[in-house]
Amino acid sequence: MTESSTQPLAIETKQLTKIYGSGNTEVVAMQDASMQVKQGEVVALLGPSGSGKSTFLTAVGLINPPTTGQVIISGQRVLEGPNAYGNLRTFRRQHIGFIFQKSNLIPFLTALENVQIALQLNGETPVASRSRSLELMDYLGIADRVNNLPSALSGGQQQRVAIARALANRPSVILADEPTAALDSHRGRQVMELFSQVAHEQSAGVIVVTHDQRSLDVFDTIYEMEDGKMQRQKQNSSSKNAQ
Repeated sequence: MTESSTQPLAIETKQLTKIYGSGNTEVVAMQDASMQVKQGEVVALLGPSGSGKSTFLTAVGLINPPTTGQVIISGQRVLEGPNAYGNLRTFRRQHIGFIFQKSNLIPFLTALENVQIALQLNGETPVASRSRSLELMDYLGIADRVNNLPSALSGGQQQRVAIARALANRPSVILADEPTAALDSHRGRQVMELFSQVAHEQSAGVIVVTHDQRSLDVFDTIYEMEDGKMQRQKQNSSSKNAQ
């Protein structure tokens, strides 16, 4: 038995279905999508455009609730269909980190300030938020860029700042939607390896939606979606973390 097999679940979805419209205009964007992601596990979600990947990710991220099904995060049932248990905005801020294709950094704030703002919105003091932000930027290898504006950073550096921001509040879940689409293969590989490192070292459950087939060996598990359904899942035997 591997260490990961004994880890508790960070994310569990049960038969998520999302339906838009009704009658003749009804569109089933996602159907019975179930997934389990352990703490410390990094998962790739593959599939063609329009297959339901982003619909699934926004349901797990509590942005676009499903029509039916359950979302369970760190053992807590958060959504049952469109019905929420508690304040979703507060829960998101405390438990979920998001990274998107574009880094979405605030252009007039420095790299450090872009990370700090996530902490301050969650009630951290300026001193504590600065300390945590510096710690993260050092961890991600961009400590020498803390005073740079986003325009002075490379694409890879901008994504590292975005990852630092996503990690700021110590989330148990990290969701990334095509985070390397705008990067070259070398920088894309570095970012994917960072997700693996973060999952294992921070005990977070990480889901990465990607079209990039070149870095799949860094993932522990691979899921695929097609026509709104989770078509198959497999343990990635080529992953250096799968034993």
